[in-house]
Amino acid sequence: MTNKAWFQWGIGILLVILILKYAVEIKWLFDPIFVILSAVGMPLLIGGVLYYITVPIQRFVEKRGVPRWGSIVIILILLVGIGTALIFMVGDPVSEQVNNLVQAAPSIANEIQRAVDYVLANKSDFPPQLEEAIDTISNSIQDYAILFSSWLVSAITSIVSATFSLIIVPFFFIFMLKDHEKFAPFIYQFFSGKRRDWMKKTLEDIDETISNYVQGQMLVSLLLAILILIGYSIIGLEYTLILVILSFFMNMIPFLGPWLSFAPAVIVALIQDPTLVIWVAIINLVAQQLESNVITPNVMGQSLDLHPLTVITVILAAGSFGGFLAIIIAVPAYAVIKIIVRNLYEARRSIQETAKQEVS
Repeated sequence: MTNKAWFQWGIGILLVILILKYAVEIKWLFDPIFVILSAVGMPLLIGGVLYYITVPIQRFVEKRGVPRWGSIVIILILLVGIGTALIFMVGDPVSEQVNNLVQAAPSIANEIQRAVDYVLANKSDFPPQLEEAIDTISNSIQDYAILFSSWLVSAITSIVSATFSLIIVPFFFIFMLKDHEKFAPFIYQFFSGKRRDWMKKTLEDIDETISNYVQGQMLVSLLLAILILIGYSIIGLEYTLILVILSFFMNMIPFLGPWLSFAPAVIVALIQDPTLVIWVAIINLVAQQLESNVITPNVMGQSLDLHPLTVITVILAAGSFGGFLAIIIAVPAYAVIKIIVRNLYEARRSIQETAKQEVS
């Protein structure tokens, strides 16, 4: 019975559950590691994203005879040029909208509180099913508020940390551009024979998967942000640039990201003009339909091959365990783990088939 596949899979699942259970119980032991990772995590993440975005440019330039340092200088000049152009184009409008939002924050909070109080006071006028739903939401709204606020604080902390760590980012980024071919050989040099071949293939698969994910997700987020910008500009929604920037970053989180960027837009629309909520919903619906049916299939294809329910579960678990930074890296990290497990399974099956052939 122990040789049966279902038995081995069952034991494997039980072991994973036990490992996760005890990992949560002794989480405090890993706090020093989390502190170190949080200190270098955001600069390393930004450097890695910049690397995967720009490495195709580096390969293109170097194929035309430009040396390594020359390609790095060209990429840095391009990035500085793009950043400077963006600051000149949207710097002043974004700054103005941020100031207006800060000044309007108390009135926005009052309007939200007034709307919530009105719904709770008049819930008896709604149909029984809706009244029951309101009771359920109101009972759990505090838990959701605490969870959302913790995510928001974590996100703000990560952004502030990233701002202060911008000095470190170029070092990670330049190091990756300069020596990226040396990473994989440095790891698989410690192996030999078939293990070396397996490690080399696994590292190549991981690199390809992360590259496809980062490049694809960034392009999808950019195209969605452009669609949202056009839509919000047409209907005259306030704080459009802030909402679009938020949408760009939130859309990097698969499936849940669009909802996280949609909620603030609805709040702004409700306060500005309740009829705008319908237009905001239509704009986001059209954008998401284009993203799901046109943009993502053509840009990313099935690069990760992950079920939506799996992605949502991984993101929620990462959010409760490691905050905003964990949410950002959760999906590619899970994809990497899946690649390792898949390659291990294929290697094991190959060994079994070879053994059967030798016996026969």
